[in-house]
Amino acid sequence: MQTVTLNNGIDMPILGFGVFQIPPEKTEQAVTDALAAGYRLLDTAAAYQNEEAVGRAIKNSGVPREELFVTTKLWIQDAPAQGNTERAFETSLNKLGLDYLDLYLMHQPYGDVYGQWRAMEDLYREGRIKAVGVANFYPDRLLDLIVNNDVAPAINQIETHPFFQRTADQELMREHGVQIQSWGGFAEGRNNLFTHPVLSEIAEKHGKSVAQVALRWLVQRGVVAIPKSVRTERMAENIDVFDFALTDDQMASITTLDTGGSLFFDHRDPAVVGRLGKRRLDN
Repeated sequence: MQTVTLNNGIDMPILGFGVFQIPPEKTEQAVTDALAAGYRLLDTAAAYQNEEAVGRAIKNSGVPREELFVTTKLWIQDAPAQGNTERAFETSLNKLGLDYLDLYLMHQPYGDVYGQWRAMEDLYREGRIKAVGVANFYPDRLLDLIVNNDVAPAINQIETHPFFQRTADQELMREHGVQIQSWGGFAEGRNNLFTHPVLSEIAEKHGKSVAQVALRWLVQRGVVAIPKSVRTERMAENIDVFDFALTDDQMASITTLDTGGSLFFDHRDPAVVGRLGKRRLDN
């Protein structure tokens, strides 16, 4: 497994396993199978409502804690955001059954972002989190957070796939020491990704699947990816992307697929801000 080094010197696997949209009753088995397949980066969130199942799988796996890199995410907190962030962190940690987190991400760029971030900085300084970061931050919001706080995010997890490539975002992150991480690396199959002629031709030349080509493209760009599956054969396929490389011409041909826009929702859209910004979790 290749790793990336975060801005505080922590190493993180470049390929992991995500559990978004896996129902809680299926998550424990999925994570158990993923760990057996060799995944060591696990990505969940309070909003996914499956942290407890992830924790059970970790506990029963027999994999030493120090070999794992566990990420979860903070949902938007009511005021006082700083105190409520600490409470939410404790809730997630208890559900996972862990003593510390490897990475804690602010899930959305809404609410009292600065109060939430100050609490995350405190938890980081206390050693209860190895690294802190954000998700779904566009460059303007990311840079504002960086210049107005002591600790810069180690990660920004954003929608990144062949149809929304985020190259300018990645360059800005690189300039400021922030690692880009992809969610939706397969675009959930939209735009016929798994049968797309450009990707299919490349896959055929390498004797690989389109999914493997999409993941290899992310890896070669230095983008951390967290593909999801509940099928063991897909898990094994998705992690098997380190024995081939895309040529410069193949990378360039994939570049032509970029539409420059989200296939899901734009976090700068007032309707999205209103919908997500008002949502609160019950826990």
